[in-house]
Amino acid sequence: MKSPNFSYERKLWKRGFKLVTGADEVGRGCFAGPVVAACVVFNKAQYTKYNIPNTINIDDSKKLTPKQRENSDKWIRENAETFGIGEVSAATINRIGMGKATKMAFRKAVADANRRAKSRIDYLLIDAFYIPYIRGIPIRRKTARKNHKLRDGRARQRAVINGDEKVMSVAAASIVAKVYRDSLMQKIGKRKRYKKYDWVNNKGYATKKHQGAILKHGITGYHRKQFVDTFLRNRKSG
Repeated sequence: MKSPNFSYERKLWKRGFKLVTGADEVGRGCFAGPVVAACVVFNKAQYTKYNIPNTINIDDSKKLTPKQRENSDKWIRENAETFGIGEVSAATINRIGMGKATKMAFRKAVADANRRAKSRIDYLLIDAFYIPYIRGIPIRRKTARKNHKLRDGRARQRAVINGDEKVMSVAAASIVAKVYRDSLMQKIGKRKRYKKYDWVNNKGYATKKHQGAILKHGITGYHRKQFVDTFLRNRKSG
């Protein structure tokens, strides 16, 4: 099975883009907690010299064990040119919806990476879909012509299906986002009032224990109301 590599980044570096970032998100399907996005930029001048140790696995975060993710997250943070993390709370998800909240998380992640780098990312590789309204990183816009053009004449985003399995920087972003969110949910889950929801283990996903706790104790400010309402409606109709 093929692993993520730098082929997408190399093509963009050859076209003159310097800060090429890969981005991914975690937590869209949870009952509780924030949605988190991350982006990672590897160094154009150093990519051929990256000697990734055998103990480090950079791949779709879902394929890795928690220990593998933690080791890889540490290596990525120490060796990447820059990285960024964007978090959007359950309260905001409840207010504006998951779709808008996810895109907001991506924009926050890019802004965070720009701040750390003290420069502006100039190309975005993202898993599956495009993110509008990122300054300096436009997406394709339809014009009156048959073909697609950009307002500035140049695309700055590319959506890659299963990007976390193909693109090194996207895979790295999936790991950074996953480790950050898992750690956050574990910290929250250790608080006395939330222990009954078992977030330390389920990270906010809809396990049977989590569902049972919702039925018995109701929801909290960390829960996504629409997700839980759908679960309760389906349970009644079933």
